[in-house]
Amino acid sequence: MKRIISFALFIFISSSVFSQTAPPSDLITIEQSFKKLDVLGSVLYVAAHPDDENTRLLAYLAQEKHYRTGYLSLTRGDGGQNLIGNEQGEQLGLIRTQELLAARRMDGAEQFFSRANDFGFSKGPGETLKIWDKEKVLSDVVWVIRKFRPDVIICRFPTTGEGGHGHHTASAILAQEAFTAAADPSRFPEQLKYVKVWQAKRLLWNTFNFGSVNTTNPDQFKLDVGVYNPIIGKGYGEIAAESRSNHKTQGFGSAKQRGEAIEYFKTILGDAPKTDLMDGVNTTWARVGAEDISTDLSAIQKSFDIDRPDKSVPALVDLLDKVENVKDGYWREQKTKDLSELIAACAGIWIEAYAESPIYALGDTVSVISQTLVRSDLNISLKATSFHSLKHFIEPQIRATHPFLQKNRISESEEKFLADAITQPYWLVYPHSMGSYNTDYLDNYNDDQKTLPENTPHFYYAYFKILNAIIELRRPIEYKHVDPARGELYEPLVIAPPVTANVSDKDYIFNSNKSQNVEVKLQSFTTTSGSISIKPIDGWKISPDKIDFADKKKGEEWTVDFKVEPTDDKPKTSVFEAVVTANGKTFSMGIKTIAYNHIPTITYFPPAQANLINIDLKTAGKKMGYIVGAADLVPDALKQVGYDVHILTENEIMNSDLSVYDAIVTGVRAFNVDERLPFEQPKLLEYVKNGGNLVVQYNNNAGVLVPQIGPYPFRPVNQRVTDETAKVTVLDPTNPVLNYPNKINDADFDGWIQERGLYFVSDIDPKYQTPLQMNDPGEKPNNGSLIVTNYGKGRFIYTSLAFFRQLPAGVPGAYRLFVNLLSNPKK
Repeated sequence: MKRIISFALFIFISSSVFSQTAPPSDLITIEQSFKKLDVLGSVLYVAAHPDDENTRLLAYLAQEKHYRTGYLSLTRGDGGQNLIGNEQGEQLGLIRTQELLAARRMDGAEQFFSRANDFGFSKGPGETLKIWDKEKVLSDVVWVIRKFRPDVIICRFPTTGEGGHGHHTASAILAQEAFTAAADPSRFPEQLKYVKVWQAKRLLWNTFNFGSVNTTNPDQFKLDVGVYNPIIGKGYGEIAAESRSNHKTQGFGSAKQRGEAIEYFKTILGDAPKTDLMDGVNTTWARVGAEDISTDLSAIQKSFDIDRPDKSVPALVDLLDKVENVKDGYWREQKTKDLSELIAACAGIWIEAYAESPIYALGDTVSVISQTLVRSDLNISLKATSFHSLKHFIEPQIRATHPFLQKNRISESEEKFLADAITQPYWLVYPHSMGSYNTDYLDNYNDDQKTLPENTPHFYYAYFKILNAIIELRRPIEYKHVDPARGELYEPLVIAPPVTANVSDKDYIFNSNKSQNVEVKLQSFTTTSGSISIKPIDGWKISPDKIDFADKKKGEEWTVDFKVEPTDDKPKTSVFEAVVTANGKTFSMGIKTIAYNHIPTITYFPPAQANLINIDLKTAGKKMGYIVGAADLVPDALKQVGYDVHILTENEIMNSDLSVYDAIVTGVRAFNVDERLPFEQPKLLEYVKNGGNLVVQYNNNAGVLVPQIGPYPFRPVNQRVTDETAKVTVLDPTNPVLNYPNKINDADFDGWIQERGLYFVSDIDPKYQTPLQMNDPGEKPNNGSLIVTNYGKGRFIYTSLAFFRQLPAGVPGAYRLFVNLLSNPKK
């Protein structure tokens, strides 16, 4: 049993967890696994965001060339847009992380991240690297290189700016510096307790031809990655489309491409390739002085019987002994894991472990059902099992008896372990800056989670005796259930605080000393008693001081109310934070579940907080019509101000009396995503002409569904002001949108987040007024953020200001200005 213990001491953390606990074991997978076993090479692709990666190239490298292939996305895409839901910021980052993992399951690559936060569009790498904290993010890139040990590193973007976005250019700069730093023992020496320095053979730039920017050149090194794989039955253009189409929040559904597809590469550092990407790199077993493994593997492949894969198991078991004795620790660990899974697939071993409940409370005992099945005639026994919880590896429990498993008969057992840590995404455990997540707490690089896409999950380990060998198989512990419409599903196991507290609204707007009730919804995940209170806040009176609860059972939900009022009329923004004491411990966490069919369900625990915003705000009008756009939280913000917001249907727009609305608002990118708007637009303009007030929020310049959005011409263009502190100049101080019902001043542009605005308008007809002007440093003044015109008896407004970010973030001045846009003094 010494062998079992030695296996257990090594916990290899995968960068991707399948949405099912047992990996596939079909003949395609087996054949591809044979090929991969015979290749000892690795490639790391580096870019800035989810969806920046070249999925066709990744699929080709992973499944045609069989290199260990990884994608390092420096950010999780938190600052992007969401075309399928309302999630923004951290929530969008959680979704896009899972979309990347879904993409990797298609193309076969692995996934990594740095701590960098996608804070929105950046026009240059200087700003990006300053906000990210360059040295810390560079340390993450170096860590991935030293851990992953790529022979070749490939950048999606150049350092010279052709990628446009400052994040793109910064990703290339960091990759270039990390290429050298990873091999330098004086750079980030604290990492060397856990990894060795590593020098990749070369750094390449995967040049591109996007739109009007063509950086390819015939004299560059090139690969045809459009080849057809007859084993898989697809070409890599087809696989790439399936992979890329998982980026649904960004609207990147892709058509399958077939036939030749040339990728071009420019050498940045290291030796230039001449005939092969891996020129100068030995990718055979000779690399580790084990040429005989390749010989044996070739013989096993030639004699492989597709009707009886188990016949290959004795030879594979003999091969495992040779692989386990390879001196190179990196490749020994990689290939031991791969070969163990191949032996299991050929031997017909199926094993999974699933929790009885989807969610447990911290400190509770998790009940796990494990099922084992052998589908061959081989004599196989289960000798030991163990668990890896979030914090601890539990030593293998050696079974007193281990009879051979009976063919095609499920062996089932129930085992338990302690829920020892809340399953909060590791990058969200502590508050973070605008530029980067706080991952410094992760034990000085001794924790692999630092650059992984998600938490290391709970694992179930099983140790099988096959002939004279012990193989270790590891399966994630998930919750398995049956959905009536979708069938059998697996979801991540969740460990929650004993009691969560969700504050009903994100923002509470006060514009007088009048009190408001703040409702908090509590949910218990275990049997518990305790209390809830609110942290004291200067300038606010909150009552009662505490609300007790007792004998709550698992699954119970209840609500409590706190009365909140400002103690003075001074404008201020404060944080309302609920604190729950349960079973003698305190927690301040809510619970949020995000569910989409293309990714596993996401459950995380945001702070139990809300913003209390006391502002000098006057409103005019009451009833608002709203046409929803993409990722639209503005209606909820307007309801907080006191407006009666009604989401308009097509039937109501076309057939009802729109004059009952004091204003109608279209959500961001509505003219990009709502295919019915071209038919509804004439009715909306008629509403304006008859005295209505129509406010249109920004649209992407690409894919506007109508020839002309407003009553007079203008054109959205790809111009923006990304500096959220950029000076705003008033060009038309008497314009009603700056005076009624709130007098807008410079202070109203303080505290904005991420950006001033995006996709400003150009070619503006003289009939429009342009009351505001702004620009990023070094750029010309731009008056395309807000245009206003009278049309008939009413008013039309188009704004590229980022209200969709500012209002959910509780920016006071944004509320005052947006209310003015809704308030037509003529009504």
